[in-house]
Amino acid sequence: MKIYTIGFTQKNAKDFFQLLKINNIEQLVDIRLNNTSQLAGFTKRDDLEYFLKELCNINYHHFNFLAPTKEIRDKYIKEKNWEKYTKAYNELLENRLVKDKLDRSFFEKRTCFLCTEPSAKHCHRGLLAEYLKKHWNDIEIVHL
Repeated sequence: MKIYTIGFTQKNAKDFFQLLKINNIEQLVDIRLNNTSQLAGFTKRDDLEYFLKELCNINYHHFNFLAPTKEIRDKYIKEKNWEKYTKAYNELLENRLVKDKLDRSFFEKRTCFLCTEPSAKHCHRGLLAEYLKKHWNDIEIVHL
């Protein structure tokens, strides 16, 4: 099973939607804490849901239980300590029982996690994908 991830920062709308289209994404899971900010541009929740459906026939979901807490995010912004952030986010996933809340059958459709960062290297979407791979074993992660 493949799980895709994408960040919207440093992508224009054309590139963003083309990446989703050429990878045959069927559903996008927004894992941002705040998906209604004016800074989100074309990925603001209601606009994104409309564009995904109209341009790509992709279903939109927002799973806020996959987002880091404001406290975890703010601490990372202040300290820039990736190891502490990783530990705190992984503990949050465990405490929220994410592996039990997500049904593997949901991922039978080509699914892409969305967050802000241009690269998954220092973004919780990469951590989430690795968490699922650890628990489900047969996951291939593709960062768009």
